Amino acid sequence: MSSASNDSVIKLLQQLIAIPSFSREESNTADVLATFLSQHGVNVRRMKNNVWATNVNFDPSKPTLLLNSHHDTVKPNEGYTRNPFLPSLEDDKLYGLGSNDAGGALVSLIATFLFFNAKPSLKWNLVLVASAEEEISGTQGIELVWSDLPKIDFAIVGEPTLTNIAIAEKGLLVLDCISAGKAGHAAREEGVNAIYKAIKDIEWFRTFRFPKISPTLGEIKMSVTLINAGQAHNQVPAECKFTVDVRVTDVYSLEEVLDIVKQNVSCVVTPRSMRLRPSGIDASHAIIVAGKKIGKTLYGSPTTSDQALIPVPSLKMGPGDSARSHMADEYIFIKEIEEGINSYISLLEQIIL
Repeated sequence: MSSASNDSVIKLLQQLIAIPSFSREESNTADVLATFLSQHGVNVRRMKNNVWATNVNFDPSKPTLLLNSHHDTVKPNEGYTRNPFLPSLEDDKLYGLGSNDAGGALVSLIATFLFFNAKPSLKWNLVLVASAEEEISGTQGIELVWSDLPKIDFAIVGEPTLTNIAIAEKGLLVLDCISAGKAGHAAREEGVNAIYKAIKDIEWFRTFRFPKISPTLGEIKMSVTLINAGQAHNQVPAECKFTVDVRVTDVYSLEEVLDIVKQNVSCVVTPRSMRLRPSGIDASHAIIVAGKKIGKTLYGSPTTSDQALIPVPSLKMGPGDSARSHMADEYIFIKEIEEGINSYISLLEQIIL
């Protein structure tokens, strides 16, 4: 058994950057991760493109802490001036697609897992999961492997947060809406214009404010983002379809939000999914208190991650800056990775030793 040096995990990140690993196409980076862990004495398990492991002295009678981050990436945008798959190290910056989101967090969690892996008498077990399909909230990622994991009591999700701690994260509800009218000729007083019916509902989505406001995430945000209606300039449309993006806070469930929407609009509302749930954890939780002791700022995150698919209490934390995620010429500072490793270890030392 061995721990990993900072240099070795940075080299691992460079290997990962050099291999395209778009969502659903992460097989080769899964191979690299499995090989790296095996070389450090870890009994690696794999389900499709998800790689996971438990600590050496795993004890089913103890609570279990999950360390999770993802190894898939989005596709590089058109603004790139660099080769997105060239892990270029310049001064303290490591450039490359996935370096910041979420390669830095992933390799920092791997280093942390290896640091504690073989230690005897830990108060908590550790499970490490390098998951797939996070960027598309796919069904073949953390959700797939969850049933094969030991019972998880708490999770740390590695994402770029400047190593501060997100104690809440917005969920996502995408609503497909259909306003029904009746077709007719535009030149005559006939038909029922579905667009006009949709306008009333769209105005409700634009102006409605949910009464409960999250202390960390603020208000629920609803945005009408797509609309489609009509076939000809002289025909009153019988149907108007539109889509609403709803960012749900931790003070409402997805079911509650959907029920409120349906009570207030006349269109037919169909949710695409009820999977991406909001999350929140009390600031008095022992792990959150430990985070505050090492100087971490607590905040609510407006972005979604695998946290939305993890059905146990969790926090989101990691090196890098969320503002750099999906940007052209993505990068992370080496010192941020070093800080990430130190922060994870300092946090866990207060809980599991």
